[in-house]
Amino acid sequence: MRVKTAAATDTGLVRAANEDAHLTASGLAVVADGMGGHACGDVASSLAIGAFDGLGSAPLSTDDVLEAVGRANAAILAEAATHPEKSGMGTTLTGVALVSTDPPQWMVFNVGDSRVYHVSDAGLAQVTEDHSEVAALVAAGRITPAQARSHPLRHVITRSLGLDPAPVVDTWLLPVVPGDLYLACSDGLTGELTDDEIARLIAETPGLQEAADALVAAAVAAGGRDNVTVALIGSSGD
Repeated sequence: MRVKTAAATDTGLVRAANEDAHLTASGLAVVADGMGGHACGDVASSLAIGAFDGLGSAPLSTDDVLEAVGRANAAILAEAATHPEKSGMGTTLTGVALVSTDPPQWMVFNVGDSRVYHVSDAGLAQVTEDHSEVAALVAAGRITPAQARSHPLRHVITRSLGLDPAPVVDTWLLPVVPGDLYLACSDGLTGELTDDEIARLIAETPGLQEAADALVAAAVAAGGRDNVTVALIGSSGD
């Protein structure tokens, strides 16, 4: 089995700086989106990603991944405690890791409203659940998914890194199927493109890096109102 990864990011057309961060390595793809409107979101996302440095080079366990998320949260809190001007910074964190269960599986993990999608012959399916006000409204039947895309509370998240006590991390274990892909992304992608548009671009674009670049370019072309970051990971049987 061979694992392949690709990633791309862009500041977009409105934001002055890119508060997203990402990491891809053998068996690992992680995306973090620093909380807009909070102090030093770029610092928070960078600290979160830094907690995963070096993890992709060896077989991972589920505990390895959860401990990295814990280190990320602790690093953000420690930075804010040392530098009061950074108080309140936070970040989402989502990703996919190949873990050494028997047989190996993909571990999807998430805090916040960045997302992971599963891409297969059956199409595109969202794995993660958004920790956001609009997701709660949709779940309660008060608004539709279409209304959620333009709702005034769409950027208000209900769970993030940078909190004490540490937030609960949602996790899923999924089988490794050669040819399938997983897409981790910030809401700069999903805020501009529908799931159908994302699926079409991946299906129509040959090459993993080319697909990552095409997704980011399309989100920027559609408005680019936020930073946009994508990371793709999958396996082949050769």
